Amino acid sequence: MLADRDVRLSLIAGMLLMTHWSIGLAADPKPSWNWLLAAAACVIAGWHPLQTSIGQVIARTLDIDVLMVVAAVGACVIGQWTEAGVLLLLFSLSHGLEGLATERASSAISALSELAPTEATRARHGTEERVLVTALAVGDIVIVRPGERFPIDGTVVEGTSSVDQSPMTGESVPVRKEPGDECFAGTLNGEGLLRVRAARAAGETMMARMARLVEEGQANRGVAQRLTARFTRIYTPVVLLAVPAVIGSMMLAGHGFDDAFLRGMAVLIGARPCALAISTPSAVLAGIARAARGGVLIKGGAHLETLGSLRCMAFDKTGTLTTGRATVRSVETFGGTSRERSLAIAEALDRHSSHPYAHAVRNAARQADAPRLEPADVTDVPGMGVRAVIDGHACALGSPRIVDGTPLPSDVRGRVDALRSAGQAVALVIEDGRILAMLAFEDLPRDGAAAVMAELKRSGIERIAMLTGDAPTVAARIGASVGISEIDAGLMPEQKIERVRALRSVGPTARVGNGINDAPALASADLGIAMGARGSDVALEAADVALMGDDLARLPWAIGLARAARRTITQNVVIAMGVIAVLVPLAALGGIGLGGAVVLHEGSTVVVAFNALRLLAWDRRAA
Repeated sequence: MLADRDVRLSLIAGMLLMTHWSIGLAADPKPSWNWLLAAAACVIAGWHPLQTSIGQVIARTLDIDVLMVVAAVGACVIGQWTEAGVLLLLFSLSHGLEGLATERASSAISALSELAPTEATRARHGTEERVLVTALAVGDIVIVRPGERFPIDGTVVEGTSSVDQSPMTGESVPVRKEPGDECFAGTLNGEGLLRVRAARAAGETMMARMARLVEEGQANRGVAQRLTARFTRIYTPVVLLAVPAVIGSMMLAGHGFDDAFLRGMAVLIGARPCALAISTPSAVLAGIARAARGGVLIKGGAHLETLGSLRCMAFDKTGTLTTGRATVRSVETFGGTSRERSLAIAEALDRHSSHPYAHAVRNAARQADAPRLEPADVTDVPGMGVRAVIDGHACALGSPRIVDGTPLPSDVRGRVDALRSAGQAVALVIEDGRILAMLAFEDLPRDGAAAVMAELKRSGIERIAMLTGDAPTVAARIGASVGISEIDAGLMPEQKIERVRALRSVGPTARVGNGINDAPALASADLGIAMGARGSDVALEAADVALMGDDLARLPWAIGLARAARRTITQNVVIAMGVIAVLVPLAALGGIGLGGAVVLHEGSTVVVAFNALRLLAWDRRAA
C-alpha cells in the first residue's frame, strides 16, 4: 500500500532528522559529517515525491506536488539540508496520512463485496454439494443454514427466518423472510434454514453492483471538485513564475542571493495548494463511503452535492410511498357463505399464482385459519382471473369480468362501484355461477411515510409532490395519509417527465421511484432516487442515488449526510485558502521562514484530511 509506505519512510526520515538535530545541539563544534544525516532524510522522504514530479514534468502536467519538490531541491542546493529534510518529511507524511484516509474510506466500500461467502451449499437431485459461488447458475437452489451469510441474491422457496440486512440496507432490526421474499448476498441468516432460488449470477448480486457503482461513482466529480482541479492547473504555473520574480526583486532591493532564495522558497511552500487540492475529493469520498455503509448508494460526487442542495421532491406512489404489496382490506360475503370458506376457495385458486394480489389472498386465508382445499383443472383467464374445480364445483376468482358478461346483482354492483371509488381493487369469489364473496384489495402506505414527509419539510424541502399513473381517488387517499397535498394522478411516463421539469424551475429537484416506468423521470430530474432493494434493475441503473432497503427514513438521513459533506467541503476550502492567504504575504515580507512555512502549510493538509474523515463517523442524531 502506497500510503503505508509513505508513512513508514516518513518515520525513518524523522528519526534521522531527530538524530541530526540532537547531535547538532550536543556537539560543539558540530561534526562535519552531521549534514549527511539530514541529506539521507531528504533522500528517503523525497524519493517517491521526486519520482512522481519527474513523471509529471515529462508529461507536461505540472501538479502542485512539483512546487514542493522544487522548493526542497532549491533548499538543498544552497546547503539548507535541515530545512529541506523537514519540508520533505512533512510533505511525505501528509501525503501518507491523506492516502490512509482515502484507503480507509475506500475499504468501507470494498468491504461490502467481501461480506458474501465464496462457497455455497447447492441442492441438486436430492443431494447437497459444496460449490464455488461463481459456479452457481440462475435457478439453482441454495441452502442457507442458521448463522450463515447468503452467497447469492435470490427468492426464498422454503423455510422462514429472520435476516440481518444491515450491511446493505442499513435496517437496524432483522427482517422476516418467508417463501416468495427476496434475499441478498452478504446478508446474515438468523434462526431458520432457508432454501433459496438464485436470481442473479455471482458478479451481478445487488451487493457486488453496489460496490462497483460506488467505486465508479468516485470518478464522477461534482462542481466543487471540477472548479478546484481547474484552479490548481492554472495556479501551479503562475506560482512557478512568481517565485523567480520574488527572488529577483529581493536581490534588486539589496538582499543576498541565499536570503532571497530562501524567501522565494518560503513563498513557494506557502502558495502550494495541497490542502485545497484534497479539500473536496477527500470529503466526497468519505461521504460516499458513509452513505454506502448506511444503505444508500450515491453514484458520484456530483450527485452527493446535488442531494445536499435539493429544494423539491417528486414521489411515485406504488412501491415508493406505499408498500407495493396489496393487502386484503375487506371480505364481504353473500348468501350466507362463511368468510373462511370464501377465503379457502380463493386461496386454492391463487395457491400457485404470481399475481400481485395472490400473495395478499394467501396471507388473508392463513390469518383466517381457512381450511385447505385442493383445486383441479386450474386455468388462467387472461385479464380476468383464474378458474378451477374444487370439491366438484366450478369455482372462479377474478375481476367482475370473470362472470362472462352476466349482469351483476344490483347490491353487488353498488358495492363494487363504492369500493372502486374509494381507491380499492375488487375480486369476486364465484362457485357454480353464484357470487360467494367480494374481496377488496388495498396497497397501504408505508409505515412512517407521513413522518418522513414531515421531516423532509423541516429539513428545507420546499415542495413535495406525488406523480403517479394510478387513479385520482387512490392517489388522493394515499396523499392524504402521508401528508402530500400536491398530487398529479393518471399520468403516463412522458407526462411525469413534464411535471418533473416544471418542478425544476423552482430549484434542484429529485424524483423518487421504483418501477420501470419511473426510469425516464428518474433520468430527467436533477437527481434520480430509486428504492433499490425492490426497485427494478432499469430504475436502479437510471437513478443517481439508490436506497438499498425499502426504508424511506433513509432519505432524510441521506440528505442530512450530503449537507454535512457540503459543509465539510466549505470548511476545508476555507482552511486551505486561508492558510495560503496568510502564508504567502508573510513569506514574501520575511515574516516567516522556510521551516515555519513548512509546518503551517503541511499542518493544514493534515487538518483538512482529518476533517473529511469525520464524515465516516457521521450520525444524524449527533449532527
